Amino acid sequence: MKRILLLAFLFAGVTAFAQIKTPAASPSSKLEQTIGMTEVAIEYSRPSVKGRTIFAADGLVKHGKKWRLGANRVTKMTFSTDVMLNGTNLEAGTYAVIATPSAASWDFHFFTHDTGSWSKYVDREPLLTITSPVVAMGEKVETFMITTDEHTDNSANIYFLWDKTMVAIQVKTEVDAKVMKNIETVMAGPSANDMYQAATYYHKSGKDLGQALTWITKATSGDEPKFWQVRRKALILADMGKKKEAIEAATMSMELAKAAGNDDYVSMNKKSIMEWSK
Repeated sequence: MKRILLLAFLFAGVTAFAQIKTPAASPSSKLEQTIGMTEVAIEYSRPSVKGRTIFAADGLVKHGKKWRLGANRVTKMTFSTDVMLNGTNLEAGTYAVIATPSAASWDFHFFTHDTGSWSKYVDREPLLTITSPVVAMGEKVETFMITTDEHTDNSANIYFLWDKTMVAIQVKTEVDAKVMKNIETVMAGPSANDMYQAATYYHKSGKDLGQALTWITKATSGDEPKFWQVRRKALILADMGKKKEAIEAATMSMELAKAAGNDDYVSMNKKSIMEWSK
C-alpha cells in the first residue's frame, strides 16, 4: 500500500511540473556579426505580419509610441568596442534598445541593459537616441528581421525590416589605430616575455641550450628584468656547466625576489647558490 501511495505521489509531482511545448509565435533570434574589428551581437524576437497593419497611427506598432523593437523581451545589442551610430559615439557595452517609429523616421533609444522587460525602459532617460529615415519597400517582409549589409573595412549598416518598411543604423568602428598598433607590435619583434617563453621551452625540453641562453639573455637585458626570468637564466647557465655565471644570475634573481617579496624564489636561489658553489 505504501509503495502504491509513493508511486502515486511521484506521478502527481511529475504531472504538476510537466510543461507542454509549442512553437513560439515570435521566435527568438541572435545575430552575431563582425563589423570592422568589432564584435556585434543582437538578440531579439521575430513577430510576423499575419495579415495585420503594422506601422500606422492605428497599427500594431503605433506611430509616436515606443516599441520593444520586436516582440517578447527587449532587443539587446552588444558592441565589443566603442562605435559610432549614425555619427554619434557609443561606448562598448550591452544595451537595451527600443524604438519610436513614425511615418518618416524612427528614433532608436539606447539604455544600459539590466532587464529583459522592455516596459522598464519606457519612462527612463536613454543614454543615447539616434534617428534614421524610413525607406518604403516594394516587397513585403513577413517576419521582422534584423540583418547587416554594406560592409567595409570599418563600417556596416544594421537593417530593420518588417512588412514594407526598412530602416538602417550606420555603424562605424575604429580600425586604423588598432591595425597600426598591431603592425608596430609585430614589426618591433618578440617581447621580453616571448623570449622568456621560448627559452623556457628549449630548456625544459632539452633542446639547444645555446639558443635558450641567447633568448633568455635578451629577455633579461632590459632595465627591469623579472626575478623569475633571471632564475631561468641561472638554471640554463648551470646546465651548460657555467657555474660561476649561474651563481651570479641566481644572486641577481634572489635580490630581485627579495625586493618583490617572493620568499619562494629567494629560497630556491639560495639553495641553488649553495649547490653550485660546491
